Amino acid sequence: MMARFSGFLIVLALVCFLPLRLCNQSYGGKLYPGFYDHSCPKAEEIVRSIVAKAVARETRMAASLMRLHFHDCFVQGCDGSVLLDSSGRITSEKNSNPNRRSARGFEVVDEIKAALEKECPNTVSCADALTLAARDSSVLTGGPTWKVPLGRRDSRGASLSGSNNNIPAPNNTFQTILSKFNRQGLDTTDLVALSGSHTIGFSRCTSFRQRLYNQSGNARPDSTLDQSFAASLRPRCPRSGGDQNLFVLDIISAAKFDNSYFKNLIDNKGLLNSDQVLFSSSQQARELVKKYAEDQEEFFEQFAESMVKMGNISPLTGSNGEIRKNCRKINS
Repeated sequence: MMARFSGFLIVLALVCFLPLRLCNQSYGGKLYPGFYDHSCPKAEEIVRSIVAKAVARETRMAASLMRLHFHDCFVQGCDGSVLLDSSGRITSEKNSNPNRRSARGFEVVDEIKAALEKECPNTVSCADALTLAARDSSVLTGGPTWKVPLGRRDSRGASLSGSNNNIPAPNNTFQTILSKFNRQGLDTTDLVALSGSHTIGFSRCTSFRQRLYNQSGNARPDSTLDQSFAASLRPRCPRSGGDQNLFVLDIISAAKFDNSYFKNLIDNKGLLNSDQVLFSSSQQARELVKKYAEDQEEFFEQFAESMVKMGNISPLTGSNGEIRKNCRKINS
């Protein structure tokens, strides 16, 4: 009996070799770190290596992969549906308003999947590969790391309407964005922490133009946008034209995952309306913005916790899904 109890303590100690809050996180379902330890022990190493090469080629790819994971999880759960191309009975989520002409990184996921199939065929799902790639993208740009619960299966379908309706838009109000997060079981703390991923990456002119010229339909700029910052944006984001011109989301350290995004919000220099409303439209969110601006470690810890929580949105497990051989199409 004593030996059995001692064994339990050892297991508990190993499990809790995580930040305290992550140790208390319920992984839910059958997801757990180390899912592939025996079936594909090099899986995480393979993903990390390919993501590292992709980010070395183009730093922006880290933000793109994290965004893909976010857009996947908010539609049908974290099931790899965002990776599917259109086919006879599937209308791809890539054609939705949030993804069309902006979602990217699919070729990197293809490369990851090809390497995983070569190492251990029919073993690692596309959904898990994308989740791991998001974690590695954080680490490679200076952000936090975390243990990724694994064991997801891939969906056999996509939802264009879900992608259009569930993913927050850049011009949404705070309450609309929070409602979309709440539907996924995420709260205000998760919203603010996960928005911190905008410390890296870019956005297109078309995503924030209204803030420069006609925020409320009165032909006036957004009053919560710093005037000098707005003036610096207008030359490359005119009233018409330049829709696809790219702008950094974090003007302080665009390629580094840190807490400067929150400092920008306090200075009224958030690029997107969906960024700035975190500081201008909610007392609870505003206090969190201030906390993370002052304490990067606190932000990192909460970001890791919220990423695990988001990664647990309605995963498919066991026979509820499949392990796609090609992330762009369901198995025949």
